[in-house]
Amino acid sequence: MVQIGYTMMTEQAGPRDLVDHVVQAEEAGFDFSVTSDHYFPWLRSQGHAPHAWTVLGAAAQATSRIPLMTYVTCPTFRYHPAVVAQKAATLQLLSEGRFRLGLGSGENLNEHVVGGGWPSVDVRHEMLEEAIGIIRALFEGGHVTHRGAHFDVDSAKLWDLPDEPPPIGLAVSGERSCELAGRLADLVIATEPKGDLLDAFDRHGGKGKARVGQLPVCYDPDKEAAVHRAHDQFRWFGSGWKVNSELPHPDSFDAATQFVKPEDVAEAIACGDDPDDFVAAVKPYADAGFTEIALVQIGGDSQPAFLDWSAKKLLPALRDAFG
Repeated sequence: MVQIGYTMMTEQAGPRDLVDHVVQAEEAGFDFSVTSDHYFPWLRSQGHAPHAWTVLGAAAQATSRIPLMTYVTCPTFRYHPAVVAQKAATLQLLSEGRFRLGLGSGENLNEHVVGGGWPSVDVRHEMLEEAIGIIRALFEGGHVTHRGAHFDVDSAKLWDLPDEPPPIGLAVSGERSCELAGRLADLVIATEPKGDLLDAFDRHGGKGKARVGQLPVCYDPDKEAAVHRAHDQFRWFGSGWKVNSELPHPDSFDAATQFVKPEDVAEAIACGDDPDDFVAAVKPYADAGFTEIALVQIGGDSQPAFLDWSAKKLLPALRDAFG
């Protein structure tokens, strides 16, 4: 059985709209939700980047059932890991146990704003491992003092802790991140339907743990309009993680994708209003072994129509196909 989730994509909608959308997603019957955590949109045409944690706090109060999750937060540059631990504990309390803390090594696009530079990926993984250790230590209660290679913590303590700390998920894209996830995380996160990532996760201790995937879709009764919108706002998606994590600005993504054609996007992203096309897009994730799959509907203004269609047609079709 595969659970189907909804993505609050902060790059394409303002904060009040994002909360309205997740309320509608809960009403539509989505099994869970995830939230991106960006300082910049990928492309200027997306047009937004509100503070994800503020949005999540509002969403926790506006909803009652749907699980919430960061997808993902980088706990090493914009946010110190001690602050991430405090935010996650608070959100777990506000949501009454519905929150999961999704973490990753970040993207230059969002993390450069604090002026700390952008080190090589091996250093970013070192920082991530150290950050997770700090977060877990704080979740245990008591005072934490830490002097590490990348972070210092001076007698920190979380004064408001939930009975159960939020599970920690880790985004993966290769062997090293899979090793970290299998050893340190409660679940794995990926944006590509690659079975070898899950195999590596299992080899390093991930067997039996949840695995959460994500894919973009673009619903519209006018398929041509859907393709145009997907190309306008999401043509960066196929560049791959090695590229997406390094570029520093939306204009960089615009330049890097200037030769991507609408037909290229249409081949990679399900567009239109045929549920069978969306089922076919989800299938590689289900076949690879993902237990949860979050959909990203492209276009902030299109969310209400997509959510209404999902309740009536898409979710029933996906549940018929995947349980």
